[in-house]
Amino acid sequence: MNSKERVRAAIARQVPDRVPLGFYAVDYDIVERVLGHETFVRNKVATHIALWQGRRDEVAESLKADTVALYRKLDCADIILPKEAHVLPPADYEPIGAEEIAPQVWRTGDGRVWRAAPEVNEIRCVHDPTARAEYTVEQFDRAPDPPPPDDSCFEAVDHLLAELGAERYIPSIVPTVGLVLLGGMENGLLTYALAPEVVHAAARQQVRHQDKLDEYYIRPGSAGVMFDNDMAGTRGPLISPEMFRRMVLPYFEHRARRVKTFRDQLILHNCGNNVPLMEMFIEAGVDCYQSLQTGAGMEVGRLKELFGDRLCFWGGVAVEVLIDGEPEDVRREVRTAMERGAPGGGFILGPSHSVAKNTKYDNFMAMLDEFVKLRDKF
Repeated sequence: MNSKERVRAAIARQVPDRVPLGFYAVDYDIVERVLGHETFVRNKVATHIALWQGRRDEVAESLKADTVALYRKLDCADIILPKEAHVLPPADYEPIGAEEIAPQVWRTGDGRVWRAAPEVNEIRCVHDPTARAEYTVEQFDRAPDPPPPDDSCFEAVDHLLAELGAERYIPSIVPTVGLVLLGGMENGLLTYALAPEVVHAAARQQVRHQDKLDEYYIRPGSAGVMFDNDMAGTRGPLISPEMFRRMVLPYFEHRARRVKTFRDQLILHNCGNNVPLMEMFIEAGVDCYQSLQTGAGMEVGRLKELFGDRLCFWGGVAVEVLIDGEPEDVRREVRTAMERGAPGGGFILGPSHSVAKNTKYDNFMAMLDEFVKLRDKF
């Protein structure tokens, strides 16, 4: 089997020739250690600033060349998510400009204020003058259809598919309807309780828009599709399972059925303790669940016992151990994940989330080395 065939078999809950490996994403500090030079790949702060400044082509060339070079070096990775080679602004976009108004605080030309935290590879909007204080059903029901994206937006992912898509399993990342959090987390969750009709209207709008964009976002040559949406915390779902079934599942299920008319395998990335929602993910048509947050009760052996006859699971190595542990701790994580997840198939090894900023390089290499030693033994 090549990598593409191996992952397809695992997602179909079959036993491949050996256990596959994949990462949700690899942040730039590890990418730079592997490649030996600076990069825009998964450097969120530098990429935002460069795009604001109009340096889109520079970013695009880095994403194209460095993502391919990274995964040529990491040839043990069987599945590649285009999180590194992400969607870009169109080639003819108008940069909005940005001014640093305080250390690591930027104001962009549209009036938004952003706070950067390079130490954890994050940049967030902390003030949006266009944000709405209230939302109405009519606002969403009357929203115009989105314009088709320019093909140049997909320049980096198309390059990745052209270079590595014949052998590696590379899915398209496609928008979906999960939790509709209008006005942010706190306000959004309150809206579920206080104005459910507005949440339904917003979800209907998202479904309409996303359905129209599928033909663009599901790229030629991609092996499957992936939804990327967090709906839980460490102690459980952010809304009750009963509310999820009423207010989220119909839209989520529609989107799952829709994208599976394009590709036959669907992966869901979803952080937190989602055990109470897992039956509904299966009901909707999810084939593979990624982001096994062990500290939130998402241990691969337990998940396989409960749902392994209907879902493939991808993960097993806690990102906290990659950041704070030592190489032998990481090797122990890999061994345990393989012993608990690999028997019977339907398992892909990987970190519980991304190879996040501040992952120790020696720990990353220990994970790869231990995996290569064990991958043929299950």
